[in-house]
Amino acid sequence: MSGAQRLPVKKTYKLFVGGAFPRSESGRTYPVLAKDGSVVAQAPLGSRKDLRDAVRAARSIQPKWAGSTAYLRGQVLYRVAEMMEGRAAQLCDELENVGLSAKAAKAEVAAAVDRVVWYAGWADKIAQVVGTANPVAGPYFDFTIPEPVGVVGVVAPDEPALLGLISLVMPPVCAGNAVIAIASEPNPLVAITLGEIIATSDLPGGVVNILSGSRTELGPHLASHGDVDTIDVTGAPHDLAVEMEQLAADDVKRVIRPLGVNPRWRGDHGESPWAVTASMELKTVWHPKGT
Repeated sequence: MSGAQRLPVKKTYKLFVGGAFPRSESGRTYPVLAKDGSVVAQAPLGSRKDLRDAVRAARSIQPKWAGSTAYLRGQVLYRVAEMMEGRAAQLCDELENVGLSAKAAKAEVAAAVDRVVWYAGWADKIAQVVGTANPVAGPYFDFTIPEPVGVVGVVAPDEPALLGLISLVMPPVCAGNAVIAIASEPNPLVAITLGEIIATSDLPGGVVNILSGSRTELGPHLASHGDVDTIDVTGAPHDLAVEMEQLAADDVKRVIRPLGVNPRWRGDHGESPWAVTASMELKTVWHPKGT
C-alpha cells in the first residue's frame, strides 16, 4: 500500500544439529520477546527427537575431532573467535533486544570472544599440564595421558546468555569432545547465531550442536540419554539440575556442577584449565623399557 509503513519480517530461527540448520521435527516454535514485550523473532521449540539427532551427530564426529592434532583444534577455535568478532554487531543487537544496555552487550560479546581465544590457547597445552611420566619401581615406562570423555551435554544460563554458553561449550570442545548445548530459553538468539558462526568456520559439523526450547523438557532427556558421557548443569536452575543429576546416576554419567551457589562467569573467574579437564579422563599406559 502506497505510503504505508513497512513492518520488518520476524525471522524464524532453526536448530543447529550436525552442522546443518533443521527445523524442529515437531514444527513448533515460540516467540522471543524484547524487553518491551514485543516479539523479536520465533525460535524453534526443540523436541526429544531433535535431541536424539544431536546426540547421534555428536557421537559420529567426536572420534575424528579428538583424533585431530591439538594444535589444529586450537587453530580452529581461533577461527571461531575471529568470526565472532566479525558478527559482533549482530550479537550485541540480540543481547540488547532482551534487556542489556549497549555498553553491557558490547562488553559481554568482547568477553565471549576473549574466552574462545583463551581456551583455543589451551588446546595444545592441557596434555603437558595434566599428563605426566610417573616414577615406578621396575623396568617400565608409566605415562598418564588425558583423553576426552566423548559426548558432553550442557545447559546454558539465562544470563549471561552468550558468555555463559561459551564458558560451558569451549572447555569440552577444546579437550576434543563433541557437545550438545541447550540454549538460554528466553534469549536463544545469540546461541543460534553462534551456530551460524560455527557452521561457516572450520569446526566439523556435529562437534557443537545447539538446541533451543524448554529446558525442563529437553534437560531430563539429555541427562538420561545413554550415549551422552557427561552433563554440565552449571547453567540449569536448581530444581532442573537436581533432576538431571538423579537421572544421570542411572548409567553412572559424570556430572559437572558449579562451585558455589552462583557461578562467576565474568572476568578471569570464568577461565580455568580445570574446566577443560572436567570433561577428560586420565589414561595410564605401561610400557617395558628396552635393554
